[in-house]
Amino acid sequence: MKLKVYAYRMSQPSRAILIFCKVNGIDFDEIKIDLQKRQQLSPEFKEVNAMGKVPAIVDGKFKLFESHAILIYLACAFPGVADHWYPNDLFKRAKIHSVLDWHHSNLRFGAAKFVLNTKLGTALGIPLNPQAAAEAEKLLSASLEKIESFWLKGNGRLLAG
Repeated sequence: MKLKVYAYRMSQPSRAILIFCKVNGIDFDEIKIDLQKRQQLSPEFKEVNAMGKVPAIVDGKFKLFESHAILIYLACAFPGVADHWYPNDLFKRAKIHSVLDWHHSNLRFGAAKFVLNTKLGTALGIPLNPQAAAEAEKLLSASLEKIESFWLKGNGRLLAG
């Protein structure tokens, strides 16, 4: 049975899953979930992900949501995915988890709030909030600075080394 990826292309986590699958030659069907039409709240989608969030996958009878968990699963479950995505080495994996966890609460949080409160909110019917945008911009700027000063410090070309 072919992997099913439930995604909304305006969603950065959804795009990450779609791109990972394409780059690694993972055969999948994309099921588009339109957040503007609130399809993520439909009973059909709630059977896939009771949390009502994208992305989500179904691989046979296995259902999974949360982009980082999905990426790790895909890296481990599909033959032919290069080891550099999620190495067998425990220490390298721990570094990857560190980057992924930091990403969600810093870079992604700041970027998402900034875009939502400066542009995207209007398209989703949410009023723009300049104060929230300014706070998000500070977090986003600090996160980008951390990438330069901490995560890319040294000889590494990538965040995990």
